[in-house]
Amino acid sequence: MAQSGVKRDQEAISCSNTMSADLVKEPRETGLQAAPADHRYAGAEDVACDFCTGRKRKAIKSCWTCQVSYCDQHLQPHYYVPPFKKHKVVKPSRNLQENVCSRHEEVMKIFCRTDQQLICSRCSEEEHKGHDTVSAAAERAERQRELEGSRQNIQQRIQDREKDVKLLQQQEEAINVSADKAVEDSEKIFTELIRLLEKRRCDVEQQVRSQQKSEASRVKELQEKLEQEITELKRKDAELKKLSHTEDHNQFLHNYPSLSPLSQSTSSVHIRPLSCFEDVTAAVSEVRDKLQDVLREEWTTVSLKGTKVDVLLPPPEPKTRADFLKYSREITLDPNTANTWLLLSEGNRKATFMREKQSYMSHPDRFTDWYQVLSRESLTGRCYWEVESRGGGVHVAVAYKNISRAGSRDECGFGRNDKSWTFDCEKLRINLYFRDLIRVSRSSRVGVYLDHSAGILSFYSVSETMTLLHRVQTTFTQPLYAGFRFDTWFRLSTLSTAEFCKLK
Repeated sequence: MAQSGVKRDQEAISCSNTMSADLVKEPRETGLQAAPADHRYAGAEDVACDFCTGRKRKAIKSCWTCQVSYCDQHLQPHYYVPPFKKHKVVKPSRNLQENVCSRHEEVMKIFCRTDQQLICSRCSEEEHKGHDTVSAAAERAERQRELEGSRQNIQQRIQDREKDVKLLQQQEEAINVSADKAVEDSEKIFTELIRLLEKRRCDVEQQVRSQQKSEASRVKELQEKLEQEITELKRKDAELKKLSHTEDHNQFLHNYPSLSPLSQSTSSVHIRPLSCFEDVTAAVSEVRDKLQDVLREEWTTVSLKGTKVDVLLPPPEPKTRADFLKYSREITLDPNTANTWLLLSEGNRKATFMREKQSYMSHPDRFTDWYQVLSRESLTGRCYWEVESRGGGVHVAVAYKNISRAGSRDECGFGRNDKSWTFDCEKLRINLYFRDLIRVSRSSRVGVYLDHSAGILSFYSVSETMTLLHRVQTTFTQPLYAGFRFDTWFRLSTLSTAEFCKLK
């Protein structure tokens, strides 16, 4: 069977040679077809047709079965001669001989998986006998699947990196927008500050000038009175001088009683040092010094508060409790937010769900219907804190400050809207119970880790290894505040408490 098949292929090749010769010969005899254009001939960079004699034409295909390259004319039998139609035709290749066994001059159609190389059929019966061999096509199919898997992985990574690039572009845009806004806002604030200082300067100048005018006027008035008194005294002195020179004793005694008495003398003038305006200078200097101190201190704070953007190599997430404690925050509860059924204690770190209302003053930040409370401190960047809870119905929460306060709607309840997130401590107890198959204490500690910029909020069972209980991945648009929420149905059985633990 194999020999008859080879014979048919040889006859077909012989027939194709004859037909190809006729194809070449026909144009020359008829003169009806012009000679092929020069661009059809093989150059130094082209694969030449193995069938052409003389000047060779470019090959347009190579036959992997024949191990021959063909130009457009000599390829024609592969399109309509039945034995050739089964051949594998590929792009022109200079490496056809690499597919031929150097020992047996036979096309290598078998792949030896044991030695990881292509072999011919005779090799498989000799030195590769007993090896794990498959057809080259089967090995190609297997590696093609691996290749497709690798490509999918690469394409997925390309998509991920493109998303990262887009995120970085958005981050860059956000940085630029934020910086521009900060500069614009700062310019407005400094302009207002300069305007305020200018107004204060004008006020001081006006006050000094007003006081100057008033004091100068008073001095002028006193000066005029003194000058009038001097004139009167000089006139009186002249009268007395004239009378003193009278020689007639009778005339002197007659005129003496008629002299007008002296008017009341003006009080003596005591000139004080002009210190009032020096006091103004000293006061302004003191304000200047205080302003310089404030600007010097606050400027350092402003510089330190500049947001650093971790974009390429963010620090790895903590794993051990020691790692988490590096980001620990001391948190206290805000009494103005506490529901009236909650009692705050331990320096406002602990909240207890009571059986009677507490006497809190009315405040717009207070939760009126939901039994919950928020912290004083805002949370950004990387933060970690731990909560110890007793009793039941305790939810550890974080929320935006602008969450609604009044009413019993879901928009006010922690974990019931898009402005807050919670973890139910009872789930921790249930998980511990079923995992360890032992009854656990009603006291449980939950660690809360926040990476604000990365949008990560994680809740952990506290131990040296820190078991992850729940994780939220989102985008935080505002600073967060820690808090507690208590379920109503636990209040009847026991007093539930939640407390921020001291970690330092």
